[in-house]
Amino acid sequence: MATMPRRDTYRGPAILSYGFRPFFLASALYAALAVLLWLPMFFGELGTLSAFAPRDWHIHEMLYGYLPAVMTGFLFTAIPNWTGRLPVRGGPLLGLFALWLVGRIAVSTSAVIGWGPAAVIDCAFMVGVVSVAAREIVAGKSWRNLRVLVLISMLAWGISCSTCKPILSARPSTGRGSASRSP
Repeated sequence: MATMPRRDTYRGPAILSYGFRPFFLASALYAALAVLLWLPMFFGELGTLSAFAPRDWHIHEMLYGYLPAVMTGFLFTAIPNWTGRLPVRGGPLLGLFALWLVGRIAVSTSAVIGWGPAAVIDCAFMVGVVSVAAREIVAGKSWRNLRVLVLISMLAWGISCSTCKPILSARPSTGRGSASRSP
C-alpha cells in the first residue's frame, strides 16, 4: 500500500485543499435542502422548474446528486492514500465541484433549459470524476484499484439513464407492442 507523500505547501482556500472538503460539506447541505424543498413540492405547495415529477426529482437528486458528491469526496481522499500522489486540489477540484453544482441546477431547471442540456450537464460531472480518478490511479500505478473505476462508471451510466428517461418516454409511440390502442 502506498503511503501519502509529504504535504507540500498549498496556498489556496482551505476548502479546496482536499477532495472531501467541498463535497462532504456540499452534500450534507444539499441533502437537507433537497428534503426541505421536496416536501412542499410533493404536497403541491411549491412549484418546480424540473421536468421531473416531484417524487422522481427527489429520487434522482438523492441517488445521482447527493450520492456522487459523497462518493467523490471519499474517492478523492482515498486515492492519494492508494497511489502515494498528492490530492486533487485547487482549480481542478473547484472545476469538478462547479460541474456538480451546475448539474444540480440543470436538473432542477430542466423544464426551462430542456432535457438535452440538463442531461449533458448532469452527466459531465461523473465523466470528470471517472477521468480524474483514472488519471490518478494509472499515474500512481495502483492497478488493483482500477476496479473502482468500474463502480464509478456504473453510477455514471445510471445517471445518464435516469436523466435521459424523460426524453425517451416522451417519444411518440409507434403503436407497435402497445397494450392500449385508440380505436
